[in-house]
Amino acid sequence: MTHVIVLGNEKGGSGKSTTAMHLVVALLKSGYKVGAVDLDLRQGSLSRYIDNRKKFAYLHGKELPFPLVTDVSESALDSREESREQETENLKTALQKLEGCDFAVIDCPGANTHLSRLAHLHADTIVTPLNDSFVDFDLLARLDPETGKVAGPSLYSEMVWNARKQRAMTGDPNGIDWVVMRNRLSSTHARNKKNMGEKLDDLAARIGFRLARGFGDRVIYRELFPMGLTLLDLGGPNSPVRLSTMSHVTARLEIRSLVAALNLPQQQSEQEKAA
Repeated sequence: MTHVIVLGNEKGGSGKSTTAMHLVVALLKSGYKVGAVDLDLRQGSLSRYIDNRKKFAYLHGKELPFPLVTDVSESALDSREESREQETENLKTALQKLEGCDFAVIDCPGANTHLSRLAHLHADTIVTPLNDSFVDFDLLARLDPETGKVAGPSLYSEMVWNARKQRAMTGDPNGIDWVVMRNRLSSTHARNKKNMGEKLDDLAARIGFRLARGFGDRVIYRELFPMGLTLLDLGGPNSPVRLSTMSHVTARLEIRSLVAALNLPQQQSEQEKAA
């Protein structure tokens, strides 16, 4: 069955689309058939990323791997109930088109929308990129201003908890694996980094997510977007862009480390199926 990976966080600028694209390419390069769905219907960063990739491949004659992309339309109906029913059907149809894929990667908007909540219900793995900031932490939990201790789960945590509860009611024995990745970690600001780590460890034990190291705050991630490339497309004699510094090599290791940390199921790759 298709393993659904949802990139979710009710805050923009946390790196969801960048993470989604790098996961897509990492899985494609491992020989898997991968689908992609962009639910951020306003900004469409993942869709633009893939479009940029197609243009780059065409203009430069490069053979790059691509996911199977399906679109989900936002309902224009006035009735809230009818609108939700239509969007539910739209997402269902999109996922049905990806049933032949080993993995489906869904990029959600930085907002609590009906489509985003639906996607979380379908998730087998939820990946939540989180900048190393207490502003971002506030979406996961509320802190007591006097003691600095975790006072309770916040907006996004409650949304994931509801998704897990509804999923459990369906009788699914596997449930939803939730991974929070600490993004844009810096070697500076050691005190903030330590405090964030302690609070996240405490919260992980309380509400049941796993922690993974995300991506460093590197300019290369932003530079590759206009070309539609990822760090995994770089390096080697046929690379469309050559790695120029050791930091870029280190950044590629961050991608591979994240994929390993997700503990995704070992599906049969396309090469193995063909054999």
